[in-house]
Amino acid sequence: MSSEHHGEHVASGSSYSVIANKYRPIFARIAEGALLREKNRTLPFEQIQWLKDAGFGAVRVPVEHGGDGATIPQLFQLLIELSRADSNVTQALRGHFAFVEDRLNAHRDADQRIWFQRFVAGEIVGNAWTEIGAVKIGDVITKVSKQGGQWVVNGKKYYTTGSIFAEWLDLFAQVEPSGELVIAATRTRQDGVHIEDDWDGFGQRTTGSGTTTLVNAKVDAENIIPFDTRFKYQTAFYQLVLLAVLTGTAQAAVAEFRQQVRQRTRIFSHGNGDRVDQDAQVLQVIGKASAQAYAAEATTLQAAHAAQRAYQAHFAQDEEAEKQANILAEIESAQGQVVIADLVLQLTSQLFNALSASAASEEKRLDRFWRNARTAASHNPLIYKEKGIGDWEVNGKEPVYVWQIGGGSKVAA
Repeated sequence: MSSEHHGEHVASGSSYSVIANKYRPIFARIAEGALLREKNRTLPFEQIQWLKDAGFGAVRVPVEHGGDGATIPQLFQLLIELSRADSNVTQALRGHFAFVEDRLNAHRDADQRIWFQRFVAGEIVGNAWTEIGAVKIGDVITKVSKQGGQWVVNGKKYYTTGSIFAEWLDLFAQVEPSGELVIAATRTRQDGVHIEDDWDGFGQRTTGSGTTTLVNAKVDAENIIPFDTRFKYQTAFYQLVLLAVLTGTAQAAVAEFRQQVRQRTRIFSHGNGDRVDQDAQVLQVIGKASAQAYAAEATTLQAAHAAQRAYQAHFAQDEEAEKQANILAEIESAQGQVVIADLVLQLTSQLFNALSASAASEEKRLDRFWRNARTAASHNPLIYKEKGIGDWEVNGKEPVYVWQIGGGSKVAA
């Protein structure tokens, strides 16, 4: 690998303000319709298309390949801003940015310009990893096999976040008959791929996190990627997207409740002022929530720097240094999750103390902030993250990077 090839992937990034100013007008447009989409459960097809057209999906692609060349911390700062506009849109793009990150890492050893061109052209990738039903831990029911010289994929996935908006699936599967675990990058716009919007969660309702069914869907041989080549800090990266979602949700909640306080004219006889916006206790509620949102953002960006160091270590050709950087990226993202989830869940609940019973209005849907935060915080259970951090601190045990969910053994009565 030449030094020129190496250098293009570890650049320090463009100016954040230059990148952000490119997308902020779109974020503002997205924010305008967020409440209505929440009320009507309208999927943000149009809004995600705006981002595609603007090249947002290529924000991490190097400048020389047509992208913005953003660093990982810059990406997550942008995703916080997008989440403040509509956290559902950010989560819908979670799988896409993880796949982009994987192709960036893969470019160290194999040319990925074709994928970069696709990202720059506005093509995005959805997630399709999780299987439900009678699937035991370790089993992969979705299979890739060869039929008459053509590779095809068959299976059924749930939690396929963002796939309904995407041109590609980042699909976890097993090759028959070898049993090799792979990522099959599969086009969504073809016969044999059916994507449903059947996600029934009480929060993050417009992320397109439903069921994807594949029946003899075609996949090209060059898009069947051995899973063991996947970028090593992927779990930390996926978690960082959720931290950006939580942080942006917190900021949006503070902004909305702040505005509600400014507009409120009714006061209580046993309150602390002639105006709500002058009531010391109400101001205290807003102030504490603002501080908690600030801490969430600072923690997210700190953890993003750990992922950036893991990315840079990948190109330094020092396996031990890369291993240590990946450990710290995972630990810091887990530490961030434990702290930020509690902060955001608390603030999105306690903010109601700044208002009265009118805050429970269905028309205002102020509960959406807590519901969205609770849903995002339920990914990758906190209790296991806390345990993993403790095991690292006390015993020096390396964290678990990749796991599966499925049926366990029956417990005897």
